[in-house]
Amino acid sequence: MCGIVGYLGEKQALPILLDGLRRLEYRGYDSAGIAVLSNGSLAVKKNVGKVADLIAALDQTQYRGTIGIGHTRWATHGVPNETNAHPHFDCHLKIALIHNGVIENFHTLKTMLESKGHHFRSETDTEVLAHLIEEIYNSTKDFELSIRMALKQVVGTYGLVVTTIDYPDTLFVARKGSPLVIGYGDGEMYIASDPSAMVAHTRKVVYLQDGEVATITRTSCTIKTLDDEYKHREIEELTFSVEQIEKCGYPHFMLKEIHEQPQTIQDSMRGRVLLEEGSVKLGGLDGVLKQLLDAQRIVLVACGTSWHAALVGEYMLEQYVRIPVEVDYASEFRYRDPVLQKGDVVIVISQSGETADTLAALREAKARGVLVLGICNVVGSTIARESDGGVYIHAGPEIGVASTKAFTSQLTVLALLTVLLGRKRGILSKQEASNILHELSLIPEKVQSILSDTKQIEKIAQEFYNARNFLYLGRGYNFPVALEGALKLKEISYIHAEGYPAAEMKHGPIALIDNDMPVVFIAPRDATYEKVLSNIQEVRARNGRVIAIVNDSEEEIQRLAEYTIHVPHSIDMLSPLLTVIPLQLLAYYIAVLRGCNVDQPRNLAKSVTVE
Repeated sequence: MCGIVGYLGEKQALPILLDGLRRLEYRGYDSAGIAVLSNGSLAVKKNVGKVADLIAALDQTQYRGTIGIGHTRWATHGVPNETNAHPHFDCHLKIALIHNGVIENFHTLKTMLESKGHHFRSETDTEVLAHLIEEIYNSTKDFELSIRMALKQVVGTYGLVVTTIDYPDTLFVARKGSPLVIGYGDGEMYIASDPSAMVAHTRKVVYLQDGEVATITRTSCTIKTLDDEYKHREIEELTFSVEQIEKCGYPHFMLKEIHEQPQTIQDSMRGRVLLEEGSVKLGGLDGVLKQLLDAQRIVLVACGTSWHAALVGEYMLEQYVRIPVEVDYASEFRYRDPVLQKGDVVIVISQSGETADTLAALREAKARGVLVLGICNVVGSTIARESDGGVYIHAGPEIGVASTKAFTSQLTVLALLTVLLGRKRGILSKQEASNILHELSLIPEKVQSILSDTKQIEKIAQEFYNARNFLYLGRGYNFPVALEGALKLKEISYIHAEGYPAAEMKHGPIALIDNDMPVVFIAPRDATYEKVLSNIQEVRARNGRVIAIVNDSEEEIQRLAEYTIHVPHSIDMLSPLLTVIPLQLLAYYIAVLRGCNVDQPRNLAKSVTVE
C-alpha cells in the first residue's frame, strides 16, 4: 500500500526523495515523511496529508545530505497524524526506519520492549521494528546482524528500509510479502517499493525476494537471507519509460489511462494472435500447456476489478472451452479450506502482481499441489515469479487507483486464453476461432470511436452528479460489467452504487426504484437483449430514470430510456471491452463534477499489499 523511496550517492538526497514520493503518492497519501543523514544526525520532517503538504512545510536548506529515506503512508495502525507518519525511530533517534506491511505480533513485541525500558511515541506497529533492532544492536554491535535477528522474531509482512547514524554510508533493506526494488546508478543507489519512483534516474534494477536483507552502499549491494546465506541477483532492465508515468497533458491519470485503452488492448494482443491459423501463441504457458489442456476444472482467483474480469473470463471459458470454471474472491479462498483436486488449475489475476490476498491464494493452491498460473501486469512481480506459468497483460504502468486499462487488458488476455484452449481442446473450429480473433482485432478501433465523442456521457454526468444512489444492471457477459461500473462510481465519486444481474432486480432492488434512482442498463444486442428490454420496461413502469448502454443501431431501447450511450457492436464475449468504456467515463466525469480527487480517492490505495 504505502510508498517507499531511498537514495544514497553523491547528489543531494532530498529532491530525489521528494520526486519519488510524488510518483508513489497513488500508493498512500494519508501522511508523508523524510529523513536525511546530515552532519552526523538525522534531519526529519513528517506531515499529515499529501506530499505537496510535506514539501510546503519543508525548509529544504535544513535537509542537506546525500543519503536519505522517504515514505508516503496509507494508515493501518494509528490515525493519520505526524506522530504516526513514517519514518519511525529508536529511543535515541539514531535509527530511522520506513515500512510497508503489517507486523501481526507487534503487541507482544511492544510489551517485551517496554519491559526493557523502551518508550514508544506512536500507535503504529512499525515503530516496534526500530526499537527491536535497537535492543539487539545494543548487544551485537553489528547492525546488519541485528536487523536479521530482529526480523526472525517478526510475524507479518514488511518492506523495510533502515538508516542509522552509526553507518552513515549504508542503507539496509529487507522484504517479506511487500515489494522492494533496488536501482543501480553510477556511484549511486536507489530503493523503492515500485520502480516508477526511480525510472527517471535508472533502468537497472534488482527485485528483492521474500526473506532477504540487502546491505547497500553507493557502489554495491550485498544480499543475504535471514540465515546469513549470500544470494546473487541478476540486474534487470526496466521496460517502461518516464513518459508512461506522466499525465502527458491530461488533467488526471485516470482519464489518460482510459484514453490509452485502444493502445493497451492492442499491446495485450501484440505478437500473440495467429489470425491465418485461427490460433493464439502465449509463450508464458508453453511449459504448462499440456497440464492446462488436461484440466478438469479452472478456478479463477482475484480481488476487486480483477475479480470482475475473472467473472467475464468464466463466461468465456465455459462457453468456448466447455470446462467448469469457478471464480473466487482471493480474500476468502484460503480461509474456506477450498477443495482442490488433481486436475484442477488455479489462475490468479492481479494488476500489480503483489496483491496480498491473491498472493496468499496462490501460495495456498501451490501448497495443495495444483498447477497455478498468473495473469498480471507488472513484470518481475511476486505473482509473476511464483506462478508455474502465466501471461503478462502489457498494459503499462497504471497510476490511477481506480483500475481502467488493466481491466480491459485482462479481458483481452482472457479472450486469447479462451481461443487457445478452445482450439487445442477441439471445441473451436479454425473458422470459429478466426472469427473471434478478427472481432478482437477490431476492438481497439471501436474503443477509439467511443472515446472520440464523450459529449453525451458528460451531459449525463451533469444531470446525475448529485444523485445519492445508482443501480447498474446487466445480463450474461455484461453482468460483471454492471458490477465494474458500480465499483468505479463508488471508488472515485463516493456515490453509493450497486451492480446486479438484471433479472435479480425483482428479488429486492426493485423496491428502491423511484424517480430519484438512476438505473444504468448495459443492453447491447446480444443473446440476452430481449430479457434486458423487459427489465427496462419494469423500471420505467416504476418511474425509474433509465440510462442505457446500447449499440449504434439501437432504436427500441432509445424510445424507452431517458438517456442512451451508443457503442459499436461486437460478438457477445467481447462486448464487455466496449460497454465498460462509457461506465469508466461516467464515473470519471461525475467524480470531477463532485470535486473528488479522482486519482487518489479517499481510503483507497493502489496495490493492496496487506490483508
